[in-house]
Amino acid sequence: MEATAQKCLEKRVLILGASGTIGRAVVAALLSGSHEVVAALRRSSAAVAADLQQAGAECRFGDVIDPVSIERDFFQGKPFDIVISCLACRSGTAKDAEAIDYQANANALAAAKAAGTRHFILLSAICVQKPLLAFQHAKLKFEAELVASGLTYSIVRPTAFFKSLSGQVKGVQKGKPFMVFGNGELTRCKPISDADLARFVSECISNPDRHNRILPIGGPGPAISPLDQAAMLHDMLGREVKVRRVSVGMMSAFAGLFALGERWSSWCAEKAEYARIARYYATESMLVLDTETGQYDPDMTPEFGEDTLRDHYAQLLETAE
Repeated sequence: MEATAQKCLEKRVLILGASGTIGRAVVAALLSGSHEVVAALRRSSAAVAADLQQAGAECRFGDVIDPVSIERDFFQGKPFDIVISCLACRSGTAKDAEAIDYQANANALAAAKAAGTRHFILLSAICVQKPLLAFQHAKLKFEAELVASGLTYSIVRPTAFFKSLSGQVKGVQKGKPFMVFGNGELTRCKPISDADLARFVSECISNPDRHNRILPIGGPGPAISPLDQAAMLHDMLGREVKVRRVSVGMMSAFAGLFALGERWSSWCAEKAEYARIARYYATESMLVLDTETGQYDPDMTPEFGEDTLRDHYAQLLETAE
């Protein structure tokens, strides 16, 4: 009887964006749950495919921007119970965001509906709750389309990833200063590990409380600032970590300068958007935004998982020795 019940829980899952760090973690979480997993990959992802196949996933190669390729190469005329999209543009520019964050997901949604898929799980981002950037508007446009699709949906909006908070660790270990914007306390987040986020995403399949919902999610608290990260490294290294403060106004100046030419130059437009992205992450917290107060609220930001940023830093420091 128990084996029959377990069989009913197993689903046939197509995962888009399986070559990224989060995508690979989601594949691992799905396989640990005994689901049948098909990973949709670019043809240039052969090395990743070898690892995923060894783990037990089937890999299919195609182009998420091409709706014909999605149906022919990924779906192949057979239904999936679940489609999970971990797609995200890498540059954040308006052109790439429209192509990946919106259009590729829209193509996948149309193919999923045509194939009889019942549940679409989207990995989005918590920053879309205050959209000031091109990629945020593209993500929101697809979120709205998914909600209106008639499919069961789960829209997961994670806070900061460990990777995004780790770029300075090895440099600090070598004696370089820790860079912060402003006073180092302009922003806070509850970072979540790849493994914990992947488990949260995979559990959306069988947890009805995560169906037809937008799901902000962070890792174990408390919420931390960049200055808290510097203090953490100070404690772990057992020596002073110098903090270098960078003016937010400088990024605003760069954004304004490039914006002067973005109407006539695609190069200026891209540089202006990069500067706006940098300024956004330097000034906006990755926490739930209280719409009544207009403030980011750590207490309203759900926590999930067991992995901590401190543990992640410890691993980075150990492997760098």
